Amino acid sequence: MRIAVVALGKIGLPLAVQFADAGHEVVGVDVQQSVVDLVNAGTEPFPGEAHLQEKLAELVPAGRLRATTDYAQAVPGADAVVLVVPLFVDEATGRPDFGWMDAATRSLGEHLTPGTLVSYETTLPVGTTRGRWRPMLEEVSGLTEGEDFHLVFSPERVLTGRVFADLRRYPKLVGGLSEAGAARAAEFYEAVLSFDERPDLARANGVWDMGSAEAAEMAKLAETTYRDVNIGLANQFAVFADKAGIDVYAVIEACNSQPYSHIHRPGIAVGGHCIPVYPRLYLSTDPDASIVRTAREHNAAMPGYAVDRAAELLGDLSGLRAVVLGAAYRGGVKETAFSGVFATVAALRERGAAVSVHDPMYTDAELTALGWEPYHLGEPADVAILQADHADYRGLTPADLPGLRLLVDGRHITDPAAWAGTPRIAIGAGR
Repeated sequence: MRIAVVALGKIGLPLAVQFADAGHEVVGVDVQQSVVDLVNAGTEPFPGEAHLQEKLAELVPAGRLRATTDYAQAVPGADAVVLVVPLFVDEATGRPDFGWMDAATRSLGEHLTPGTLVSYETTLPVGTTRGRWRPMLEEVSGLTEGEDFHLVFSPERVLTGRVFADLRRYPKLVGGLSEAGAARAAEFYEAVLSFDERPDLARANGVWDMGSAEAAEMAKLAETTYRDVNIGLANQFAVFADKAGIDVYAVIEACNSQPYSHIHRPGIAVGGHCIPVYPRLYLSTDPDASIVRTAREHNAAMPGYAVDRAAELLGDLSGLRAVVLGAAYRGGVKETAFSGVFATVAALRERGAAVSVHDPMYTDAELTALGWEPYHLGEPADVAILQADHADYRGLTPADLPGLRLLVDGRHITDPAAWAGTPRIAIGAGR
Protein backbone atom coordinates (compact mmCIF):
# COMPACT_ATOMS: atom_id res chain seq x y z
CA MET A 1 0.00 0.00 0.00
CA ARG A 2 0.91 3.66 -0.31
CA ILE A 3 0.31 5.36 3.03
CA ALA A 4 0.47 9.00 4.11
CA VAL A 5 0.99 9.94 7.76
CA VAL A 6 0.12 13.52 8.71
CA ALA A 7 2.22 14.97 11.58
CA LEU A 8 5.57 13.35 12.35
CA GLY A 9 5.64 13.90 16.10
CA LYS A 10 6.39 11.46 18.90
CA ILE A 11 3.47 9.25 17.83
CA GLY A 12 3.17 9.98 14.12
CA LEU A 13 6.79 9.30 13.17
CA PRO A 14 6.96 5.90 14.92
CA LEU A 15 3.65 5.02 13.22
CA ALA A 16 5.09 5.96 9.83
CA VAL A 17 8.16 3.85 10.58
CA GLN A 18 5.97 0.93 11.68
CA PHE A 19 3.99 1.06 8.42
CA ALA A 20 7.16 1.24 6.32
CA ASP A 21 8.78 -1.57 8.31
CA ALA A 22 5.73 -3.72 7.47
CA GLY A 23 6.63 -3.38 3.79
CA HIS A 24 4.59 -0.41 2.63
CA GLU A 25 5.52 2.86 0.91
CA VAL A 26 5.09 5.71 3.38
CA VAL A 27 5.18 9.48 2.95
CA GLY A 28 5.07 11.60 6.09
CA VAL A 29 3.79 15.18 6.16
CA ASP A 30 4.88 17.73 8.74
CA VAL A 31 4.68 21.53 8.93
CA GLN A 32 8.20 21.81 10.35
CA GLN A 33 10.88 21.80 7.65
CA SER A 34 13.52 20.89 10.24
CA VAL A 35 11.64 17.68 11.11
CA VAL A 36 11.23 16.81 7.44
CA ASP A 37 14.93 17.36 6.78
CA LEU A 38 16.01 15.19 9.70
CA VAL A 39 13.67 12.36 8.72
CA ASN A 40 14.88 12.46 5.11
CA ALA A 41 18.45 12.26 6.45
CA GLY A 42 17.51 9.14 8.39
CA THR A 43 17.95 10.92 11.73
CA GLU A 44 15.45 10.92 14.59
CA PRO A 45 14.17 14.45 15.32
CA PHE A 46 13.69 13.72 19.03
CA PRO A 47 15.54 11.39 21.42
CA GLY A 48 14.16 8.66 23.62
CA GLU A 49 12.04 6.45 21.36
CA ALA A 50 13.30 2.87 21.50
CA HIS A 51 14.44 1.47 18.12
CA LEU A 52 13.38 4.57 16.19
CA GLN A 53 16.85 5.63 15.06
CA GLU A 54 17.89 2.18 13.88
CA LYS A 55 14.68 1.74 11.90
CA LEU A 56 14.99 5.19 10.29
CA ALA A 57 18.56 4.42 9.30
CA GLU A 58 17.32 1.32 7.49
CA LEU A 59 14.04 2.45 5.96
CA VAL A 60 14.91 5.92 4.63
CA PRO A 61 17.92 4.86 2.50
CA ALA A 62 15.85 1.92 1.22
CA GLY A 63 13.27 4.37 -0.16
CA ARG A 64 10.43 3.01 1.98
CA LEU A 65 9.94 6.21 3.99
CA ARG A 66 10.28 9.88 3.13
CA ALA A 67 8.93 13.16 4.49
CA THR A 68 7.58 16.38 3.02
CA THR A 69 5.82 19.60 4.01
CA ASP A 70 3.60 19.35 0.93
CA TYR A 71 0.28 17.49 1.18
CA ALA A 72 0.21 17.32 -2.63
CA GLN A 73 3.21 14.98 -2.53
CA ALA A 74 1.68 12.63 0.02
CA VAL A 75 -2.12 12.46 -0.13
CA PRO A 76 -3.20 12.05 -3.78
CA GLY A 77 -3.43 8.38 -4.69
CA ALA A 78 -2.77 7.14 -1.16
CA ASP A 79 -4.51 3.94 -0.11
CA ALA A 80 -4.68 5.26 3.44
CA VAL A 81 -4.05 8.53 5.25
CA VAL A 82 -3.43 8.44 8.99
CA LEU A 83 -3.66 11.76 10.82
CA VAL A 84 -2.02 12.32 14.23
CA VAL A 85 -2.04 16.13 14.47
CA PRO A 86 -2.10 17.46 18.06
CA LEU A 87 -5.36 18.64 19.59
CA PHE A 88 -4.88 21.27 22.25
CA VAL A 89 -7.05 22.30 25.18
CA ASP A 90 -7.56 25.95 26.06
CA GLU A 91 -6.17 26.50 29.56
CA ALA A 92 -8.73 29.15 30.45
CA THR A 93 -11.91 27.42 29.29
CA GLY A 94 -10.91 23.75 29.23
CA ARG A 95 -12.42 23.51 25.74
CA PRO A 96 -10.65 21.77 22.83
CA ASP A 97 -8.77 24.00 20.41
CA PHE A 98 -9.15 22.45 16.94
CA GLY A 99 -7.00 25.05 15.16
CA TRP A 100 -4.17 22.79 14.04
CA MET A 101 -6.44 19.83 13.30
CA ASP A 102 -8.87 21.95 11.26
CA ALA A 103 -5.98 23.29 9.17
CA ALA A 104 -4.59 19.80 8.61
CA THR A 105 -8.02 18.41 7.74
CA ARG A 106 -8.64 21.13 5.16
CA SER A 107 -5.21 20.54 3.60
CA LEU A 108 -5.94 16.83 3.53
CA GLY A 109 -9.35 17.42 1.93
CA GLU A 110 -7.86 19.61 -0.79
CA HIS A 111 -5.78 16.67 -2.03
CA LEU A 112 -8.02 13.72 -1.15
CA THR A 113 -8.69 11.32 -4.02
CA PRO A 114 -11.32 8.57 -4.39
CA GLY A 115 -10.62 5.20 -2.83
CA THR A 116 -8.70 6.47 0.20
CA LEU A 117 -9.19 5.37 3.79
CA VAL A 118 -8.80 8.30 6.21
CA SER A 119 -8.06 7.38 9.83
CA TYR A 120 -7.81 9.86 12.69
CA GLU A 121 -5.66 8.64 15.58
CA THR A 122 -5.58 11.88 17.62
CA THR A 123 -7.74 11.58 20.74
CA LEU A 124 -11.04 13.40 20.14
CA PRO A 125 -14.24 14.39 21.95
CA VAL A 126 -17.08 11.96 21.25
CA GLY A 127 -18.83 12.79 17.99
CA THR A 128 -15.96 14.71 16.37
CA THR A 129 -15.21 12.24 13.59
CA ARG A 130 -18.81 12.14 12.38
CA GLY A 131 -19.86 15.67 13.24
CA ARG A 132 -16.75 17.69 12.38
CA TRP A 133 -14.32 15.81 10.13
CA ARG A 134 -16.81 14.17 7.76
CA PRO A 135 -18.59 17.40 6.71
CA MET A 136 -15.29 19.26 6.50
CA LEU A 137 -13.64 16.62 4.32
CA GLU A 138 -16.70 16.33 2.11
CA GLU A 139 -16.99 20.10 1.69
CA VAL A 140 -13.32 20.66 0.84
CA SER A 141 -12.80 17.57 -1.34
CA GLY A 142 -16.16 17.46 -3.09
CA LEU A 143 -16.22 13.71 -2.38
CA THR A 144 -18.81 11.72 -0.45
CA GLU A 145 -17.82 9.70 2.60
CA GLY A 146 -18.93 6.09 2.38
CA GLU A 147 -18.96 6.22 -1.42
CA ASP A 148 -15.76 7.93 -2.58
CA PHE A 149 -13.70 7.51 0.59
CA HIS A 150 -14.01 6.00 4.07
CA LEU A 151 -13.48 7.84 7.34
CA VAL A 152 -12.73 6.10 10.65
CA PHE A 153 -11.43 6.83 14.12
CA SER A 154 -8.71 4.58 15.54
CA PRO A 155 -7.10 6.01 18.69
CA GLU A 156 -3.40 5.74 19.39
CA ARG A 157 -2.91 3.82 22.65
CA VAL A 158 0.86 3.97 23.05
CA LEU A 159 3.32 5.56 25.42
CA THR A 160 6.21 7.59 24.08
CA GLY A 161 9.50 5.78 24.52
CA ARG A 162 7.96 2.36 23.88
CA VAL A 163 5.65 2.94 20.91
CA PHE A 164 6.70 -0.11 18.89
CA ALA A 165 6.24 -2.47 21.86
CA ASP A 166 2.85 -0.96 22.71
CA LEU A 167 1.64 -1.28 19.11
CA ARG A 168 2.14 -5.02 19.47
CA ARG A 169 0.77 -5.34 22.99
CA TYR A 170 -2.54 -3.51 22.88
CA PRO A 171 -5.57 -4.23 20.67
CA LYS A 172 -6.05 -1.71 17.86
CA LEU A 173 -9.48 -0.14 18.24
CA VAL A 174 -11.34 1.04 15.13
CA GLY A 175 -14.68 2.74 14.72
CA GLY A 176 -16.18 3.55 11.36
CA LEU A 177 -19.08 5.61 10.11
CA SER A 178 -20.28 2.53 8.23
CA GLU A 179 -19.71 -1.21 8.28
CA ALA A 180 -17.78 -0.96 5.02
CA GLY A 181 -15.51 1.72 6.45
CA ALA A 182 -14.83 -0.29 9.59
CA ALA A 183 -14.05 -3.37 7.50
CA ARG A 184 -11.64 -1.34 5.37
CA ALA A 185 -9.93 -0.01 8.50
CA ALA A 186 -9.60 -3.49 9.99
CA GLU A 187 -8.04 -4.73 6.78
CA PHE A 188 -5.61 -1.81 6.76
CA TYR A 189 -4.43 -2.14 10.34
CA GLU A 190 -4.11 -5.91 10.09
CA ALA A 191 -1.73 -5.32 7.17
CA VAL A 192 0.51 -2.85 9.03
CA LEU A 193 0.53 -4.19 12.61
CA SER A 194 1.47 -7.41 14.35
CA PHE A 195 0.16 -8.37 17.76
CA ASP A 196 1.51 -10.22 20.79
CA GLU A 197 -0.34 -13.19 22.21
CA ARG A 198 -2.50 -11.98 25.11
CA PRO A 199 -4.06 -14.90 27.00
CA ASP A 200 -5.26 -12.40 29.60
CA LEU A 201 -7.73 -10.84 27.14
CA ALA A 202 -11.30 -12.01 26.71
CA ARG A 203 -10.78 -12.23 22.95
CA ALA A 204 -7.80 -12.49 20.65
CA ASN A 205 -5.42 -9.56 20.51
CA GLY A 206 -5.62 -7.71 17.19
CA VAL A 207 -7.92 -5.20 15.53
CA TRP A 208 -11.15 -4.70 17.47
CA ASP A 209 -14.13 -3.13 15.70
CA MET A 210 -15.92 -0.95 18.24
CA GLY A 211 -19.08 -0.70 16.14
CA SER A 212 -19.01 3.08 15.64
CA ALA A 213 -16.61 6.01 15.59
CA GLU A 214 -18.30 7.33 18.73
CA ALA A 215 -17.60 4.13 20.67
CA ALA A 216 -13.95 4.21 19.63
CA GLU A 217 -13.69 7.88 20.61
CA MET A 218 -15.21 7.16 24.00
CA ALA A 219 -13.01 4.13 24.61
CA LYS A 220 -9.85 6.23 24.39
CA LEU A 221 -11.29 8.97 26.58
CA ALA A 222 -12.61 6.46 29.12
CA GLU A 223 -9.39 4.50 29.55
CA THR A 224 -7.39 7.68 30.20
CA THR A 225 -10.04 9.48 32.26
CA TYR A 226 -10.20 6.38 34.48
CA ARG A 227 -6.54 6.95 35.37
CA ASP A 228 -7.08 10.60 36.22
CA VAL A 229 -10.09 9.77 38.40
CA ASN A 230 -8.21 6.92 40.09
CA ILE A 231 -5.23 9.18 40.83
CA GLY A 232 -7.64 11.84 42.11
CA LEU A 233 -9.07 9.31 44.55
CA ALA A 234 -5.56 8.26 45.61
CA ASN A 235 -4.64 11.91 46.16
CA GLN A 236 -7.74 12.46 48.27
CA PHE A 237 -6.76 9.44 50.36
CA ALA A 238 -3.22 10.87 50.64
CA VAL A 239 -4.41 14.27 51.90
CA PHE A 240 -6.56 12.58 54.55
CA ALA A 241 -3.70 10.25 55.49
CA ASP A 242 -1.45 13.26 56.08
CA LYS A 243 -4.02 14.72 58.48
CA ALA A 244 -4.54 11.40 60.28
CA GLY A 245 -0.87 10.42 60.47
CA ILE A 246 -1.35 7.33 58.29
CA ASP A 247 1.02 5.99 55.63
CA VAL A 248 -1.27 5.83 52.60
CA TYR A 249 1.27 3.80 50.60
CA ALA A 250 1.02 0.95 53.08
CA VAL A 251 -2.76 1.25 52.88
CA ILE A 252 -2.76 1.15 49.08
CA GLU A 253 -0.39 -1.83 49.03
CA ALA A 254 -2.72 -3.68 51.36
CA CYS A 255 -5.81 -2.78 49.33
CA ASN A 256 -4.25 -3.84 46.04
CA SER A 257 -3.37 -7.26 47.44
CA GLN A 258 -7.04 -8.04 46.84
CA PRO A 259 -7.80 -8.53 43.12
CA TYR A 260 -10.71 -6.08 42.97
CA SER A 261 -8.73 -3.06 44.13
CA HIS A 262 -6.44 -1.17 41.72
CA ILE A 263 -5.70 2.11 43.51
CA HIS A 264 -3.04 4.17 41.75
CA ARG A 265 -0.24 6.10 43.45
CA PRO A 266 -0.84 9.62 44.75
CA GLY A 267 1.57 12.41 43.92
CA ILE A 268 2.24 16.09 43.46
CA ALA A 269 0.98 16.34 39.88
CA VAL A 270 -0.58 14.58 36.91
CA GLY A 271 1.13 15.76 33.74
CA GLY A 272 1.75 14.90 30.12
CA HIS A 273 -0.20 15.19 26.90
CA CYS A 274 -2.83 12.62 27.92
CA ILE A 275 -4.01 12.11 31.48
CA PRO A 276 -4.67 15.76 32.42
CA VAL A 277 -6.01 16.62 28.95
CA TYR A 278 -8.41 13.87 27.89
CA PRO A 279 -10.77 14.24 30.88
CA ARG A 280 -11.34 17.81 29.66
CA LEU A 281 -12.16 16.49 26.19
CA TYR A 282 -14.64 14.12 27.79
CA LEU A 283 -16.14 16.94 29.87
CA SER A 284 -16.56 19.03 26.72
CA THR A 285 -19.31 16.65 25.61
CA ASP A 286 -20.51 15.40 29.01
CA PRO A 287 -20.69 18.48 31.27
CA ASP A 288 -22.66 16.51 33.87
CA ALA A 289 -19.69 14.24 34.64
CA SER A 290 -19.20 15.58 38.17
CA ILE A 291 -16.89 12.75 39.25
CA VAL A 292 -14.52 13.46 36.38
CA ARG A 293 -14.54 17.21 37.07
CA THR A 294 -13.90 16.78 40.79
CA ALA A 295 -10.96 14.44 40.22
CA ARG A 296 -9.43 16.81 37.68
CA GLU A 297 -9.77 19.75 40.06
CA HIS A 298 -8.29 17.76 42.93
CA ASN A 299 -5.27 16.64 40.88
CA ALA A 300 -4.69 20.16 39.60
CA ALA A 301 -4.59 21.40 43.20
CA MET A 302 -1.85 19.02 44.38
CA PRO A 303 1.17 21.26 43.59
CA GLY A 304 -0.41 23.97 45.75
CA TYR A 305 -1.03 21.40 48.46
CA ALA A 306 2.67 20.43 48.46
CA VAL A 307 3.69 24.07 48.88
CA ASP A 308 1.09 24.52 51.63
CA ARG A 309 2.64 21.58 53.48
CA ALA A 310 6.04 23.26 53.26
CA ALA A 311 4.59 26.50 54.64
CA GLU A 312 2.91 24.65 57.51
CA LEU A 313 6.29 23.34 58.66
CA LEU A 314 8.55 26.28 57.84
CA GLY A 315 6.18 29.19 58.28
CA ASP A 316 6.68 32.19 56.00
CA LEU A 317 8.45 31.13 52.78
CA SER A 318 9.19 34.70 51.77
CA GLY A 319 12.84 35.10 50.83
CA LEU A 320 13.67 31.42 51.21
CA ARG A 321 15.73 29.67 48.56
CA ALA A 322 13.30 27.14 47.10
CA VAL A 323 14.27 24.42 44.62
CA VAL A 324 11.86 22.44 42.47
CA LEU A 325 13.44 19.13 41.55
CA GLY A 326 12.19 18.06 38.13
CA ALA A 327 10.89 20.09 35.22
CA ALA A 328 9.62 17.06 33.33
CA TYR A 329 6.09 15.83 33.87
CA ARG A 330 7.37 12.35 34.77
CA GLY A 331 10.65 10.63 35.40
CA GLY A 332 12.87 9.71 32.50
CA VAL A 333 10.98 11.76 29.93
CA LYS A 334 12.26 15.09 28.61
CA GLU A 335 8.86 16.73 28.24
CA THR A 336 7.16 19.51 30.20
CA ALA A 337 3.61 19.20 28.81
CA PHE A 338 1.23 20.02 31.68
CA SER A 339 4.06 19.33 34.10
CA GLY A 340 3.48 20.04 37.78
CA VAL A 341 6.59 22.21 37.74
CA PHE A 342 4.60 25.20 36.47
CA ALA A 343 2.04 25.24 39.27
CA THR A 344 4.68 24.40 41.90
CA VAL A 345 6.92 27.28 40.85
CA ALA A 346 3.93 29.62 40.73
CA ALA A 347 2.75 28.63 44.22
CA LEU A 348 6.24 29.12 45.67
CA ARG A 349 6.60 32.52 44.02
CA GLU A 350 3.19 33.56 45.35
CA ARG A 351 4.54 32.94 48.85
CA GLY A 352 7.60 35.07 48.13
CA ALA A 353 10.20 32.33 47.76
CA ALA A 354 13.19 32.73 45.41
CA VAL A 355 12.66 29.74 43.14
CA SER A 356 15.11 27.77 41.00
CA VAL A 357 14.58 24.55 39.06
CA HIS A 358 16.74 21.46 38.58
CA ASP A 359 16.33 18.64 36.09
CA PRO A 360 19.09 16.22 35.01
CA MET A 361 17.59 15.97 31.51
CA TYR A 362 17.66 19.72 30.81
CA THR A 363 20.58 22.09 30.26
CA ASP A 364 20.82 25.43 32.02
CA ALA A 365 19.98 27.16 28.75
CA GLU A 366 16.84 25.05 28.33
CA LEU A 367 15.67 25.78 31.87
CA THR A 368 16.37 29.48 31.40
CA ALA A 369 14.39 29.48 28.14
CA LEU A 370 11.44 28.09 30.08
CA GLY A 371 11.63 31.05 32.45
CA TRP A 372 13.42 29.47 35.40
CA GLU A 373 16.65 30.03 37.28
CA PRO A 374 18.69 26.82 36.94
CA TYR A 375 19.75 25.06 40.13
CA HIS A 376 22.79 22.81 40.53
CA LEU A 377 23.05 20.13 43.17
CA GLY A 378 25.53 21.22 45.82
CA GLU A 379 24.28 24.81 45.91
CA PRO A 380 22.64 26.10 49.12
CA ALA A 381 18.86 25.75 49.48
CA ASP A 382 16.28 26.18 52.22
CA VAL A 383 13.41 24.07 50.89
CA ALA A 384 13.18 21.57 48.03
CA ILE A 385 10.09 20.08 46.44
CA LEU A 386 10.62 16.91 44.43
CA GLN A 387 8.25 17.13 41.46
CA ALA A 388 9.47 14.51 38.93
CA ASP A 389 10.43 10.95 39.81
CA HIS A 390 13.71 10.87 37.90
CA ALA A 391 15.90 7.90 38.80
CA ASP A 392 18.70 10.33 39.68
CA TYR A 393 16.63 11.66 42.57
CA ARG A 394 16.18 8.34 44.34
CA GLY A 395 19.63 8.59 45.88
CA LEU A 396 19.39 12.21 46.99
CA THR A 397 20.82 13.05 50.42
CA PRO A 398 21.00 16.28 52.44
CA ALA A 399 24.58 16.71 51.22
CA ASP A 400 23.21 17.35 47.72
CA LEU A 401 21.27 20.39 49.00
CA PRO A 402 23.44 22.14 51.61
CA GLY A 403 21.56 23.99 54.31
CA LEU A 404 18.24 22.37 53.46
CA ARG A 405 15.58 22.83 56.11
CA LEU A 406 12.88 20.68 54.48
CA LEU A 407 12.44 18.22 51.61
CA VAL A 408 8.90 17.72 50.31
CA ASP A 409 9.03 14.49 48.33
CA GLY A 410 6.06 14.79 45.98
CA ARG A 411 6.66 11.35 44.49
CA HIS A 412 7.70 9.35 47.59
CA ILE A 413 10.88 8.03 45.97
CA THR A 414 13.69 9.21 48.27
CA ASP A 415 15.01 7.01 51.07
CA PRO A 416 13.78 8.20 54.48
CA ALA A 417 16.85 6.66 56.13
CA ALA A 418 19.14 8.85 54.03
CA TRP A 419 17.37 11.93 55.43
CA ALA A 420 17.73 11.15 59.11
CA GLY A 421 18.39 14.45 60.85
CA THR A 422 16.91 16.59 58.05
CA PRO A 423 13.16 17.13 57.90
CA ARG A 424 11.55 15.21 55.03
CA ILE A 425 7.89 14.67 54.26
CA ALA A 426 6.27 12.71 51.43
CA ILE A 427 2.74 13.34 50.20
CA GLY A 428 0.48 10.75 51.81
CA ALA A 429 3.13 9.24 54.05
CA GLY A 430 1.64 10.76 57.20
CA ARG A 431 3.14 13.41 59.44
